[in-house]
Amino acid sequence: MKNQFNDWVAEISQKYEQSQFKAAYKVNSELIKFYFELGKEINESNFKKEYGNNFYTKFSKEIKKMLPKTTGFSPQNLRYVESFYILYRKIFPQVVGKFEKVKNQISEINTNNLVLERLFLVPWGHHRIIVDNFKNDPTKAWFYINKIIENNWSRSMLENYINAMLFEREGKSINNFSTTLSDISSQSITEISKDPYYFDFAELNDDYDEKELKKTLVDHIRELLLELGKGFSFVSQEYRIHVGESDFYIDLLFYNIPLHSYVVVEIKTTKFKPEYLGQLNFYVAAIDRDIKGKDNNKTIGLLICQDKDGVVVQYSLDNYDAPLGISSYDLSNLISQKSNKHLRTIEELENAAKEK
Repeated sequence: MKNQFNDWVAEISQKYEQSQFKAAYKVNSELIKFYFELGKEINESNFKKEYGNNFYTKFSKEIKKMLPKTTGFSPQNLRYVESFYILYRKIFPQVVGKFEKVKNQISEINTNNLVLERLFLVPWGHHRIIVDNFKNDPTKAWFYINKIIENNWSRSMLENYINAMLFEREGKSINNFSTTLSDISSQSITEISKDPYYFDFAELNDDYDEKELKKTLVDHIRELLLELGKGFSFVSQEYRIHVGESDFYIDLLFYNIPLHSYVVVEIKTTKFKPEYLGQLNFYVAAIDRDIKGKDNNKTIGLLICQDKDGVVVQYSLDNYDAPLGISSYDLSNLISQKSNKHLRTIEELENAAKEK
C-alpha cells in the first residue's frame, strides 16, 4: 500500500511539473506575441514624431503609472521591442500580413501553418541577444532562431555559437553527402558539415604534434561534442579494428543519434593529402562491415586537417562511394613555445623565494 501511495504521489508530482512547464511556455509565448504587436504599434505611431528622442522615456514613464508592478517597459526594452518587430518584418512581410488577420485566434493555429509562430517559442532574453548581433541581418537572425528551437540553447550557448560564427561555417565542408546520404535528413547532414571546426578550447604550444592535438580534444570531450553538433556521442579514441592479420586504430569514433550512424573522425596536423582519404575510406568500410548493426545507417567519415586545397580535395573525393567530408580546423589559443620557455613555474618561483 505504501509503495502504491508513493507511486501516486510521484505521478501527481510529475503532472504538476508538466503543467508548470506548459504554463511557463504559454506565458513566454503570449509575451513575445505581445511584444511583436507592441513593436508594430511603436514603429507606426505618430507619437514618435511628436516626442522625438524623448518618446521612449515618456512612454515608459506613463505606462508604468498604469502598470506599476509590471516590468518590461523600460526605455531600453521598448527600443528592443521595436527593433524586434522591424527585424522579422523584413523576413516575413507576407506572414506578418497573415498574422494581422488572425491575431485574435493565433493561439489556436498550428505552428506548422504559421512560420512566424516559431518566433514566439524563443525567450525574450535570447531575442535581445539576436537583435544586438543581427539587427540588420534577418537571414542570420532566422538561422539562430531555428537553432535555439531545435537545440534548446541557453543564452550563454547562443552567444558562444554566435561568437564562433556558426552561420558562416555550417554546411561549408567539401563532401559527397548529397549523393551518398540522400535518404537522411538534409538538416542533420548540414550540421556535421562545418568548415572550419573551431578547436579554440584546445590550449597547445605552437609546435604541437598530432598526438598532442588528439589528446587535448579528448581531454575536452564535452567542448568537442558541442562543436561537432547535435546528437554526437563519444565511443572511443584509438578505436582498434582488426582486419585480416593486422590491427588498425581509428583516431576518434562517435555515434550520431539523429543520423543513426557511426562517425569516424581522423585528425591530421598537416595540409590535406589525397592518401588521407584512402585511409579514412578504409576505416569507414571496416566499421560498416564489422560494427554497424542492421538498424544503423551508413558510417560517415570526417577528415579534419590543418589546411586544404579545395580543388585537390574535390578531385580526390570524386571516386569514393562512402559518405566522406573534409574540413580544416582553427586553433585560437596557441601558446608560443619561445615565450613559454621564459615563463617560470610556480614551483620555480617558490624555490627562488626560499633561496632569498
